[in-house]
Amino acid sequence: MTAPPLSPQSPHSPKPAADAGNRLLRLFPWRRRVTPATLRADLIAGLLGSVLVLPQGVAFATLAGLPPQYGIYTAVVPCIVAALFGSSWHVMSGPTNANSLALFAMLSPVAFVGSPAYIALALAVTILVGVLQLAVGALRLGSLANFISPSVLLGFTCGAATLIGLYALKDLFGLAVPTGTSAFGVVRFLFENAATINWSAVIVGAVTLAVTLMVRRISRRLPFMLIGLVGGFGVALALNHWEGAQHVNVIGPIPSALPPFQVPDINWRTVPDLLGIAAALTIVALGQSISIAKAVAARSGQHVDANREFIGQGLSNIAGGLFSGYISCGSLNRSMPNFEAGAQTPLASVFSAVLLVVLVMVSAPLLAQIPLAAIAAMLLLVAWGLLDLARLRRIASLSRTEFAIAVGTFAATLVIRLEMAVLLGTILSLVAYLYRTSRPAVRSLVPDADDPGRRFTPLDELRRPQPECPQLKLLRMEGAIYFGAVQYVTDRLHWLRTVNPGQTRLLAMTKSMNFIDLAGAEMWETELAERRAAGGDLYFHRPRTQVLETWEQTGFTDQLGRDHIFQTKRQALHTIVRQLSPEICAQCRVRIFEECAQQPGGAEAPTPVPADAEAAGAPETGMHETAKTEALNR
Repeated sequence: MTAPPLSPQSPHSPKPAADAGNRLLRLFPWRRRVTPATLRADLIAGLLGSVLVLPQGVAFATLAGLPPQYGIYTAVVPCIVAALFGSSWHVMSGPTNANSLALFAMLSPVAFVGSPAYIALALAVTILVGVLQLAVGALRLGSLANFISPSVLLGFTCGAATLIGLYALKDLFGLAVPTGTSAFGVVRFLFENAATINWSAVIVGAVTLAVTLMVRRISRRLPFMLIGLVGGFGVALALNHWEGAQHVNVIGPIPSALPPFQVPDINWRTVPDLLGIAAALTIVALGQSISIAKAVAARSGQHVDANREFIGQGLSNIAGGLFSGYISCGSLNRSMPNFEAGAQTPLASVFSAVLLVVLVMVSAPLLAQIPLAAIAAMLLLVAWGLLDLARLRRIASLSRTEFAIAVGTFAATLVIRLEMAVLLGTILSLVAYLYRTSRPAVRSLVPDADDPGRRFTPLDELRRPQPECPQLKLLRMEGAIYFGAVQYVTDRLHWLRTVNPGQTRLLAMTKSMNFIDLAGAEMWETELAERRAAGGDLYFHRPRTQVLETWEQTGFTDQLGRDHIFQTKRQALHTIVRQLSPEICAQCRVRIFEECAQQPGGAEAPTPVPADAEAAGAPETGMHETAKTEALNR
């Protein structure tokens, strides 16, 4: 008996399953990368991430004015949501130093630090930050992140690496540095209190580094960072049981990691008053998140979708605020170790969050004995890997401007907040870009007598000085003529008229003038008026479509005359040379164009230089007779 055909609603139909699979793949494009091998790599990386976040979570929550367990909570649900719905495969979200300090600075004047009202406000602000982040991503404003240049990212990464390394020194040397001490304050404290260095902690850190580097040299496929951490753990355990050794500080008691669900208990009529705080914290979090995501992507080679990253961060903070977490974002302290440990997909972050809960529940006493010096050694290793000195040297040799931007961002990262450093670096990049574009190339051309093809060549590229036509100026315009460039171009054109007052006619080669705005169009109107007032004229060769459309809209085309716009240089020269002064041509001995032979005195002139013909994609050149016919037929 033949089975009836499957209906679209049939539970046995493969089409709904296939559609569901496609939707899941679009939602989680990294699913195709998941294999048993990647799961193993992600599990190992997640285990390392869960261990690293334990002391950080407790410390950062304290900085934020919250009970220690809230730092652990922030590393659970937000970490999972941001990983699943963001775009980066390696960024781990959670509590960060900058977010914690910013939250404390903005909420401490509003409520008593650590009180139930303060905690409720912190969770409510976190939800608002998430809503704003989600709106940024949904409105596709993530393209603003494209203005963070590679030089800014390099400076930021090197600066953040330096901060990571400097902050790690206190635990590496076992120093009791006061809470809130700056990175350079840690260094100063180290020199002023060198006599109090805990040499047992130094030994633990050295062993951790040595084991990690040795295992990595043997095989990068091994979980070298985790093995190094275990090595430091063993040495610390032995030293802490040896009566003659100094005690090595450990993580200590760990609170419950299972985050409870709770809606912040606040007066929701105060939400408008909290929006200002939330907006400022949104900038802090987004600045860190996209900078860290792009910095990690630069090392992993992955493409990062800024809009999706913002959506993931927004959802993570909304969920985090409902599950007892405060503001989270991408953490460089965990993201780079996650990448270095071999993470392949966002499941490493999921494993990290789940393992954090499991580890705290099952082995809290054992985890409490993890030495802080071993964790500091791991962070120092990551910091050294982030310091891309070779690339800095390369940029220095290629572009002093880009090098200055990278160094400026690096310095700013060390002395001001991370997101403000990125903003400053981005402003420096935009200023440098605007400066370059405000000075478009205005280059004088002549047919090069030393070139067999008589290429139309800028004067500054000639091997020897060569004369120009005394009546006709040839200029190549390169770049955009917009409001920021108008004054520079106007000054250049005025200077050229002053230096060569006899060159009253100007032929502008504008196929490289890729854009003009209203100010640019008005500049050409002024130039046309001044040229004609001096008895000359203005002509254009191959202006782009956008330029022509702007001229049509402003009426400049009618003022100029459509017969002053040419598609080929041969056509332009054939027309313009006939309009030159016969008296001056009769006395001229330059004769750089073929058309000059037809002017008065042409019979006595030297062998004429033929004008160029235009070929699609061909260089600007004045061509010999043998090539002229072929070019005209193209």
